[in-house]
Amino acid sequence: MKFRRLLPVVAMTVAAAAVLVSCSSSTTSSATTGTLNFVNDKSWDFKSFSKVSQKDIKVSLNSSTYADQPAFQAFVKQSFRTNKSPGLFTWHTGDQLDQLVKQNLVADTSSIWKKAIASGEINKSVEDLYTIGGKQYCTPISVDDWVMYYDKKTFAKYGLSAPTTWTEMMSDAAVLKKNGIAPFWSSGGDPWAFVWFQILVAGTDLQLYKDLSTGKASYTDPRVVKIMNVWLDMEKKGYFSDPGSKTAPETQMKDGKLAMIPFGTWYASTIDQVGLKPGTDWGVFTIPAVNPSQGKTPVAIETAPACVAQNSSQKALGLKYSAWWMTSAAQTAWSKQQDNLPYNPKATAATQTFADAGKELATPGKYETYLRYYEATPQVILTEALDEFTGFMTNPGDPMKYLEGIQKVASTYWKSQK
Repeated sequence: MKFRRLLPVVAMTVAAAAVLVSCSSSTTSSATTGTLNFVNDKSWDFKSFSKVSQKDIKVSLNSSTYADQPAFQAFVKQSFRTNKSPGLFTWHTGDQLDQLVKQNLVADTSSIWKKAIASGEINKSVEDLYTIGGKQYCTPISVDDWVMYYDKKTFAKYGLSAPTTWTEMMSDAAVLKKNGIAPFWSSGGDPWAFVWFQILVAGTDLQLYKDLSTGKASYTDPRVVKIMNVWLDMEKKGYFSDPGSKTAPETQMKDGKLAMIPFGTWYASTIDQVGLKPGTDWGVFTIPAVNPSQGKTPVAIETAPACVAQNSSQKALGLKYSAWWMTSAAQTAWSKQQDNLPYNPKATAATQTFADAGKELATPGKYETYLRYYEATPQVILTEALDEFTGFMTNPGDPMKYLEGIQKVASTYWKSQK
């Protein structure tokens, strides 16, 4: 899932009207050129990208964008109950995709994946994120590593360099705090409330992180409590920005009030919007492990799927577009437009910052990827966790009461799965 900068609420109403009109046909078409109806929840410039696909494969996008997650998900799910399901729509991997697959609502893309992997267009490890019951569903718009964005000018001003260990990063944080600058973005609560929990748990014990996502470990486990107290200690030291602030983190960085922001590589297009330039104003570094004895440094990854509805009248057109979006030509164009890191190894990164980051992350044996908390955690547990983590950030204190709230929901959920 990618919560891009939310659009004005009015966009939601416009999008709904547009989709209902544009998807009115109930006749299945085998056409592989023309205009593809695309329902999404991103603030990306699909209109400009549509010009690229129109030139390359003679398919353009009729893009309808929703302003908030609940309304978007409700509308997409409602469309499946009619003959107006979209030809292409954005969704999420993990539990949320699994729910649609179980209802036979999403088109099988196994043949697309097989061809892309055979031709070296994508790393086979990404396939696992899209595999359910031995088959693949949907294809990635992007596959993003989570890194730390940092203000290069502020770091230079105080004689700091990009840290390579957790100890170094905490030392940098102390210097920044002493000079009146918030070292880290707090994540601002729901929907990003999971960010520091993810960083701290996976960075301390990646197996524990994975066990929490599968119900093999409890949120009240002493190991989790200990990690939460590390978070609490960072709160007490004033290492985070105000979680209640309505000012976007990139604006806070531009104003010299915030030094580091943890986000996926997709965030480059957002930070660029306030005039901050890669290599000059901002750089990135891999987030160091809290516990270096883990060996490989854990790196969270997320992916933005584009899915085709099984019963869509534009199924053939949607599958063609899905396959094209994975190609080196499309990924190079997408990287150029979004300034992010392309997942296709044959594609070219738009900036030297991400070309260097991509090279570093590809270092053999140095990093281990794991699925971002938002996708790794079952939806019902995630909803409760976001509320509890938000409460913990706004009212820092004994973490046990917050963890007990999550575990109560988790216990009920995992029992129902047995």
